[in-house]
Amino acid sequence: MDLLELRKEIDKIDNQLIPLLMKRMDIAGQVAEYKVKRGIPVLNEEREQQILDNVAEKCGEKGEIIKTVFSATMDASRALQHKIIGGGQELRDQINEALSKGGRLTADNGFVACQGVEGAYSGVTANEIFPDAQVKFYRQFEDVFEAVNRGDAVFGVIPVENSTAGSVHESYDLIMKYRFYVVGAYDLKIEHCLCARADTKYEDITEVYSHPQALSQCNNFLKNFDFTGVNYSNTAAAAEFVSKSHKNNIGVICSELAAKKYGLKILKRNIQNNNNNRTRFIVISKNLVIDDNAQKISLIFSVAHKTGSLYRVLGRFSMAGLSLTKLESRPIENSDFSYYFYVDVLGSVRDEKTLDLICALSDELPEFEFLGNFNEVK
Repeated sequence: MDLLELRKEIDKIDNQLIPLLMKRMDIAGQVAEYKVKRGIPVLNEEREQQILDNVAEKCGEKGEIIKTVFSATMDASRALQHKIIGGGQELRDQINEALSKGGRLTADNGFVACQGVEGAYSGVTANEIFPDAQVKFYRQFEDVFEAVNRGDAVFGVIPVENSTAGSVHESYDLIMKYRFYVVGAYDLKIEHCLCARADTKYEDITEVYSHPQALSQCNNFLKNFDFTGVNYSNTAAAAEFVSKSHKNNIGVICSELAAKKYGLKILKRNIQNNNNNRTRFIVISKNLVIDDNAQKISLIFSVAHKTGSLYRVLGRFSMAGLSLTKLESRPIENSDFSYYFYVDVLGSVRDEKTLDLICALSDELPEFEFLGNFNEVK
């Protein structure tokens, strides 16, 4: 047979499969109603595994391929059952309560915590998001989380990702540890400058201080001029250090604002590798706030140690028509190569299908945390 004839054969088979799949979904709906009346959970891992093992045995060398098809069918059946049963009721109630309050993100003249000192990019971002707030600086990233935890600050602003240097892993580890809500995000354009004290000559500089992310974002410049990058806790804190140092051979990578704040001269502007260098900051809170314009969802979850577990979970997002913009794995503390997954998804919990999926996953997965649905300003 030629290609056209082969395709016609496939079409015939598909037309036979469609009514059978529809019938399977109808029966899955009846199963859900049965489970509701008797308080039986949707997921029965043992039965699913038995079905998949049976499929593999019957299909011989094509067993693994056909198992993938059957697993997707079972995932769709479970999604339908969760919709009927209304799974994840506790999380559903929590989200609906936050939605009922609505509104815009505001600090109400309270404190917002940032890492670093005045002139830091985090502080610039905090002022952009919360022009009515008082920004309070802390030495370490974890100090920002603790300030929010104690109630010393209403919100915290921390960097999580840069378009050039990638993820800020320390931030993600702290998100995993504290499980605070993500209630906002802001993409800040980063323009780095090489700065030094007024009496320091360009040709005398051998060491350049800055945060590791900033050094990474400017590593081409550092290599070209044979500068040695020296890690510091924050770009603005590094600027403050250089301004107070008596060394005449050191410089700093920081913002123009930080240079002015600490009386440094700017030797060269825009030294970052990428002219469209941007850092994404998130706003953390102990309370769930869902902005009226929320369009991004953040989640943390773990999956069972089984082949295809992550693949099947990610398939559920595709099934719901949702696009993932971030997938970050971080090791679970004191575990034997087990991982948490941090996921950003474009979507809104105001959409019924999206809310159903999140609530379903909260019931099914070993660990699941809804971190928030927020507006990201670019």
